[in-house]
Formats: sequence, C-alpha cells, structure tokens
Amino acid sequence: MKTTIKNILTILSFLTFSISFAQNIEGVVTTDENIPLPAANVVIKGTTFNTTTDASGKFSIDSQGRLPLTLLVQYVGYTTAEFAITTLPSSPLLVTLNEENKLIEVVVSSRRRIEKVQDVPIAISVITGKQAEQTGAFNVNRIKELVPSVQLYSSNPRNTGINIRSLGSPFGLTNDGIDPGVGFYVDGVYYARPAATTLDFIDVEQIEVLRGPQGSLFGKNTTSGAFNITTRKPSFTSGADFEVSYGNFAFLQAKASITGALSQKIAGRLSFSGTQRDGLIDNVATGRATNTLNNQGIRGQLLYTPTANTNITLAADITTQRPDGYAQVVAGVAPTQRAPYRQFNAIIADLNYQLPSQNAFDRRIDHDTPWRSGQDLGGVSLNVDTKIGGGTLTSTTAWRFWNWDPSNDRDFTGLQVLAKSQNPTRQTQFTQEIRYAGQLSSKLSGVVGVFFIDQTSKTNGTEESGNAQWRFSQSSTSPLWKTPGLFEGYGIKTDARIRSSSAAVFGQLDWAVTEKLHVLPGLRYNFDKKDADYTRTTYGGLQTTDPALLALKKQVYSDQAFTSNTDDTDFSGNITVSYKATDKINAYATFAKSYKPVGVNVAGLPTNSAGQPLLNLAVIKPEEVNHYEVGVKTSPFKNSIFNVTFFNTDIRNFQTNVQAAELGVNRGYLANADKVRVRGVELDASFVVNQNLTINGAATYTDGKYVKFTNAPLPLEETGAPVAYKDVSGTDLPGASRWAGSLGGELSDNAKFFGNAGKVFLALDSYARSEFSSSPSASKYLVVQGYAIFNARLGFRATDGLSVHFWGRNLLNKDYYEQLLPAGGNTGQYAGVLGDQRTYGITLKYSL
Repeated sequence: MKTTIKNILTILSFLTFSISFAQNIEGVVTTDENIPLPAANVVIKGTTFNTTTDASGKFSIDSQGRLPLTLLVQYVGYTTAEFAITTLPSSPLLVTLNEENKLIEVVVSSRRRIEKVQDVPIAISVITGKQAEQTGAFNVNRIKELVPSVQLYSSNPRNTGINIRSLGSPFGLTNDGIDPGVGFYVDGVYYARPAATTLDFIDVEQIEVLRGPQGSLFGKNTTSGAFNITTRKPSFTSGADFEVSYGNFAFLQAKASITGALSQKIAGRLSFSGTQRDGLIDNVATGRATNTLNNQGIRGQLLYTPTANTNITLAADITTQRPDGYAQVVAGVAPTQRAPYRQFNAIIADLNYQLPSQNAFDRRIDHDTPWRSGQDLGGVSLNVDTKIGGGTLTSTTAWRFWNWDPSNDRDFTGLQVLAKSQNPTRQTQFTQEIRYAGQLSSKLSGVVGVFFIDQTSKTNGTEESGNAQWRFSQSSTSPLWKTPGLFEGYGIKTDARIRSSSAAVFGQLDWAVTEKLHVLPGLRYNFDKKDADYTRTTYGGLQTTDPALLALKKQVYSDQAFTSNTDDTDFSGNITVSYKATDKINAYATFAKSYKPVGVNVAGLPTNSAGQPLLNLAVIKPEEVNHYEVGVKTSPFKNSIFNVTFFNTDIRNFQTNVQAAELGVNRGYLANADKVRVRGVELDASFVVNQNLTINGAATYTDGKYVKFTNAPLPLEETGAPVAYKDVSGTDLPGASRWAGSLGGELSDNAKFFGNAGKVFLALDSYARSEFSSSPSASKYLVVQGYAIFNARLGFRATDGLSVHFWGRNLLNKDYYEQLLPAGGNTGQYAGVLGDQRTYGITLKYSL
C-alpha cells in the first residue's frame, strides 16, 4: 500500500494550480458582538504571505497574483475562519470570528435545503468530517459509538445489517431478496448494498443520521432512518490535506486529498484512503493471524460551473478490500433436544477432535477452510444543480457495482465438515432522481421529486462437504452413515438471480401557518417489482445407485429450484407539526405511515417431509409501519443543546431472517412476524462549559418486542424438538439493547507547535450498551452481554500546518462480543464476532 500511496500523491500534485492578477484584498475583522479585533492574523492559505489588522480591525493584503485563494483569519481565543475568494471583492470583506469552543450551529441538507439542525423537525444526529477523523470513526461501525441509536452487525461485509432504533435489517445473515430499512446515501446517491457501510470513509464533510421513517424527502423509501453523507467538494482555491496513522498490530492508515482549479470554470478534487492492519485472531492451523484489514479507496470529482446558477459535478470512486477475515471463534456449545449422540461434544469426541481453546477471548482458532472476504465497490455519478425561480432543480444519475468474493468456514472448527462455503455475488444498480426544492410562496416551501432504481444481483455459490460431514449430519444409528467417501466432496452448486425495480413519486410541503407554527405534510407513491430464480444442483460424493445411500445423501443436500415473481404498489405519507416557541425551544410531533417493499427468498427454502421446498415461503409480505414521534430541541443556556425524542413504531408483517437447521438453506431464509413494536426515548446533549472544556453525550432507551410471532423458528437449544415452530410473542427483538449511550469530553488550550498556532487537547470518549438477544428466536445461549468501552486522544491540532495526536481505543481492553451466531446445521456450537482488543497509535496530519 505504501507504493500505492506514493503513486496517488504524485498524481494528486498535478491538481494544485490557479492563475490570477496581484491586487489588494481589504476587510474588517470583528467579534460576533461587532467589536473590532486588532492584531488578528490574516494569512493566504498555503503561503507565508500574511498581515495583521490595525486598531480598527481593518486589514489589506496583496493577493500575490494567486486568485482564486483562501484567506485564513486567526486570533487567539477565537475560531479560525476561512474565506474562499475567486474574484477581487468590490467592497471590504466583513469577517466575524466566534469565540473558541462556542457551540457552532450545525447546518444540514437532509430536507434538501440548507438549514440549522436545531430548526429541523426531525430526530437527527450530525457528525462532522473533522469529528469523525478526530475520534477515529473511519467507517459506520465506529459511528455507532457516537450515535447510540445506530446498531451495525457484521459477520462479514456481505452479512452486514445496519439498524436505527433496532429496526432496518433482519438480524442475522443477509438475504438479497429484501430492501434495507436504513437508507445509505453519499452525495445524494443511494447505495443499495449493506456492504457499503463497511467501507472506509473518503474525504467526508459531514454525516447526517436521520432517525425514523423517511420517504417524502429521499429517493428510496426507508422505514427506520437514513445516513446522508456528503463529501468535500472541489474548490477553485488550491488546498491539500495529508494524514498518516500508525498503531499496534502494524496498523497503517493513510489519507490524502488535493483540490484546485483546472480552469476558470472547472475545479477538481482527488481523494485517497488506505488502511492496513495485521490480524487480531491467531490461526494455529496456518500459523498466522487472521482478521486483517486491507482496504484502499479513491474518489475523484470534477466541478463545472457554466453559469453562476448551475453546478455540474461528475464523480467516480472505487474501493477494494482484500482482508484475511472475517473469522469467528467458537463461543460456546448449547445442548439441543437431539439424541445424545447428535450433541456437538459427543460428535467431536467420536472424531478425536478438541477445540484449540474453550475461551473465545483467547482469540485462537484452527480453521482449515480459508477465510476470504474480498470485495470491490464503486461507481460513477453525475449531479446537476440549477437555480430556477425560488428553488433548485437537482438531477442525480448514478451507476454502481458490487463484487463479492468470499470463502468461509461455517462449522467454525478445524474439522472438514464444510470444506467449502462460498457464494460470490455480482450486483449492479442504476438510479435516477430528479427533484425540485424551494420556496413556492411567502408561506409555502417544499420538495417534490421522482426516483427510479433498477438492480440485478447474481450469485454462483458452492458448498461442499468434507470427511467429517457424516458425523455432524448423522441422524440415525444406521452403520451406512460410516460408508467411506459417502459425503466427502458432496455438495451443491447454486445459481441465484434477482432483478428488482422500484419507481416512486414523492413530495413534502412546509406550510408556515404563522412564523412559529409550521405544518409539514408528505406523500409518496411507490411501485416495486422483483423477479427471482433459484437453482441448486447436487454433485460429488460417493457415486452409487444404492437407494439407501442416496437417501442419506439427500438428507444432507438435495436439488431445489423455484422462481418467484411479484410486484406491489403502496402509498405512504407523514405529517409533522412543529412549533418554535422561542429561539431556544423547538417542538414537533410526527405521524408517519411507511412500508418496506415486498420481498422474495433467494437463498434456498426449507423443505417438507417429502423433501419439496415450501413455496409458500418464497414471497415475503411487505412491512406496514405506523410511526409516532414527539420531540423537543432546546438550547437551555448559552452554548448548549439538549434534545429529547419519544417514539413508538408498530410494524405488521415484520420481515425477519431465520436460521434453518438444513445445511442447504444457505444464509437462512426470510419470514414474516405478525406484529412488532418498538418504543423508546432518545437524548442528545452538547455543552461548552467554558473556553477550554466541552462535553457531549447521547443516550437511548429502546423497548423492542415481538407482539405476535407464532411461527418463529426454534431457538438453538430446542433444535430437534418434535415441533417445527415456536410462539415467541412477547419476547425481545434481536439486536435490541434496552440501554445504549455515549459520553465524551475535551479539555483544550491555546498552544504553538513548530511555529503553528493551534490547540493542545485531551479528549475522552465512552460507549456502552446493555445486553441483547443475538437470535431471531430468543435463546438463553445467544445473548450478548452488555459492555462499555473507553477511548482517548491527546495531541495538538491546527487549522493550517502540522497536527499530531496519540490515540487509544478500548483502553481497558474489555472482552466483548458484537454478535453471536449458530454454526450451519444447528449442531449446538455457536460462534462469536469479537470486538477489537486494545489498540493505540499516533496520527500526523498536514494541511495546506
């Protein structure tokens, strides 16, 4: 990766040029209370040209023939201001500096307009790019530590689910036949694959996390929230950032971004991110550590401004991941209701096998099937923004792809039970969104748009038995199970294809009844169509015509084929009433009727007693969502924010993913739970105590229940019971912690480092959550215990020049699971996705 970084930086250097004529730029610098600031430092960014303000706060600086340029205005105790100047101003600049550590009002674009986050009647959390960088949150899995309403579960990139308020994706293994309930957008482009959330962020400006159903503002309907990520845009002023981090386990992360003018109307930006790390789990079978990191991504943008009212942005990106991972460690063994000889411990005793460790947190495995989680993700987009009348017309066109190349050891042991388990997938998508957002009259504003997505996913998988399969699959005492070579090399080839299309018309109005009272109705009409084909063909093993041996083979794997074609339409909508009682209190109430589109099973179906697939499970009903929410956003005193939200979500025909006892049902199958309810309360707070101390925190209480689910799968310990299903009504939803929260603070002071003015700081962050079920049907063995982790940073940061800080994550070296999951076949053993142990390192950043 080091050679790649060097080559990337060489390419980036060609973007840093601009031409103009030397003339003076004048201005006045004041505080936010309009008090002149004498002796403020004014610098042309990226140069040594500077001046200071006089007693009246006035300054004059020679542009040095560098237009366009960026001015930095600095004064001790105040936040540094940046101004991009493309042409000489006709009048003096008016520069206002805010006190250091003054709580800055964040602006967001979630409603397709620029507005203060405290004025938006939506439960929303905002993480700036700088915050993400400083806390080491370089992907969504780290963001959940800052926004506790977010949950992310990932046993590998494909099998990733992202939830908000415990809703969004079925807990467990991914099925391509349903849509995610949490939308993921980057610069307005919808990413359909959950695997996108495992990628490293590249040059992020801001991350907005919207909680609750979204359908009248965003292109794709989502039932539980959305991530709205914006990246840094090309600038006509030259600039560059370079960052490198080193840490234990040979952690190396490099980031670079360069921007500049290519002509008077075209600017470019090129950004790169690369991450490497050695493994965190020792594989005694191979003699090397596994669960490494090996990620690289690059993103390029061109901005064309043909007129003052039109911006055209062409963007392209590609990310590759080649880790040796994601291995899971046997976390325990659950006794099932099968016969004693079918229990896991009896099976491995007969095979003279012992686990390399009885303690998962020894982080030792002996897996004999390679773990491979290679993926490529990328695409190209064209965004056009043009001002028309009192608003902006936006068109976003995008094409994206996702290639997945895995290998797994689904028995989690060193035995050859499953010699192969891999389901490579190729997915492509095309999206088009056109919307208009603006002021329609003096009292009416809004958004109206259309959205279309067409995507195709193709999986060609292989699952193959090894020489120990007979003992794990043995379901009788017949000596025929021991027939040499009966199951060795016996497996299935899978061809699964799905094409899904969705089209929608959506809109939302904002009616200012009075200056303080607003009513916001929204409406959406959606059409969804899905066509799926599934074919599974057996091969290999002992070639025989003996019907008794063939029957045994069929108990392990059987041929299966089915098609499912379905379409559906749906109206959804919401209405919000907001009342801004004062400048410091903004209250709102929302009712939303939402839905998640119809789904199809495309990973194999359970079979009946005759061995035929249960075709009634091929199509999954759409979810019907009724959501209620009340929130208050306040600023109780200067430089403070305290927000509280109460919510209740009722879902009929909840789409859930269940693990089948049959090996041939790859990655589980989808089903509907009759009714689910999630209710809770969220708190968000930020306080600037004084010039040197800031504190921020967030907390959520969530009560998620199956109100009615009478045909749920059996929990792990009840495998082998005489019944096939269980009534789990009244039990907790999987993945739902009652309590989760984050708390952090930073102590800082003015300082200089190698001649650069900036801040020396000490920051502490913590994240905690209570226990949660890790199984679609509650199992006492698959409960992840609550945990808390603590992180810290110490260093110096500057707006311009060199910044450096030391960091540590999970400082107390807490052992914890992120997820528990049963092995294929439900033989009793279950594995854990381990949280990272203590990591630490240093980060250097240089800005021009």
